Amino acid sequence: MEEYMIPCLSKSLFGVECLGCGTQRSLLLLFQGEFVAAFKMYPAIYTTLLFFGFLFLHLIDKSRNYSKIVISLAITNAIVMIAAYYFKHFY
Repeated sequence: MEEYMIPCLSKSLFGVECLGCGTQRSLLLLFQGEFVAAFKMYPAIYTTLLFFGFLFLHLIDKSRNYSKIVISLAITNAIVMIAAYYFKHFY
């Protein structure tokens, strides 16, 4: 299945992984039921899925206001992504 995945443009051009490297493989592991392996591959997978879930609700359900939740999840997701990137490359 990995031969069908989109290659990272940053890694292929500059040799440096981006903040989202590992997302596709992590999603594949998640679909296979490997929840711990998915987290180890890309620690921000769960916050990313929560963010996109609430973003979808925000765009579809106009009767409720999800903007504060979406903004807080976006900030939380960015922090987790940056922290995971830092620990992946420097520890």
